Amino acid sequence: MPKRFDLIVFDWDGTLADSTSMIVDCIRLASEEAGLPVPEKSVARNVIGLGLKEAIAGLFGDLNPEQYQELTARYRSHYFQRDEETVLYDGVFDAIAELNKQGFLLAIATGKGRNGLNQSLQLSGLADYFHATRCVDECYSKPHPQMLLELMDELGTAPEHTLMIGDTTFDLQMAQNANAASLAVSYGAHPLPQLLMYDPLTHFDNFTKLKQWLIMNA
Repeated sequence: MPKRFDLIVFDWDGTLADSTSMIVDCIRLASEEAGLPVPEKSVARNVIGLGLKEAIAGLFGDLNPEQYQELTARYRSHYFQRDEETVLYDGVFDAIAELNKQGFLLAIATGKGRNGLNQSLQLSGLADYFHATRCVDECYSKPHPQMLLELMDELGTAPEHTLMIGDTTFDLQMAQNANAASLAVSYGAHPLPQLLMYDPLTHFDNFTKLKQWLIMNA
């Protein structure tokens, strides 16, 4: 069967890596330690997918420089201590290897920083399977389309042959802004009703179902 898509772009946290609860915990701990109101878990989950600067603005508005520096330092400390513990969702490694074998171009567009993504790729064993990656310290934060536009340009693919997969509205809105198709996963940060507002091709409540769809339909 001819491929519908040439390029498949994955978000990382909450899509490939089971890190949503860890990120929420880090946001809440850092907020408490910085003397700021501790956001409810649902509120903290809602900013996952943004760059850290944008996430902080979404939670607290404009902080003074001292508060901002304190909060970011404490968040990064907690995050990097726990990021090494993060595991891939069941079936991710085999799925990425199979998609690579089938000849798809694979990429990552993430709100993680470059150092964090490189570490995660090495620890997971997936580094050699992705043809290109973009991080939030290299591009505008999602939902700006820069990450996808740069990936398509680097890998020589058109929007109509590009598929974005993510667990947040920011992922799906980024795909819309880049005129690319998207798939939603509802096992990560954002609830399904929010994801459906951005017209993904379809949605999945576990990674196994996503893998099956990709093998059969991508």
